[in-house]
Amino acid sequence: MHSIVYTTSNSEKEANKIAEHLLKKRLIACANLFPIKSIYHWNKELVREEEVGVFLKTRSELVDEVIKEIKKQHSYEIPCIISFPIKKGNADFLSWISDETS
Repeated sequence: MHSIVYTTSNSEKEANKIAEHLLKKRLIACANLFPIKSIYHWNKELVREEEVGVFLKTRSELVDEVIKEIKKQHSYEIPCIISFPIKKGNADFLSWISDETS
């Protein structure tokens, strides 16, 4: 089975650093980075911020290690790191994810 891990970052530089780290360790097959605007409460204040969202494709059995490695590389005190199972998809693409993370 496969999963997508989603995280956010304060900059494209940091998002690239995290993605490249995970790729070098063969924990993910690829990463998609995209600009986002976030609104959230932090320290009792409403924060509006430009961030970079990141989708990371991996095998489900690697999700815990991906989370651990993101936390090591991340600058946020409490980074958003969540995962979603991939229930269906292009079989060739899913096979590629397996190959790249083996």
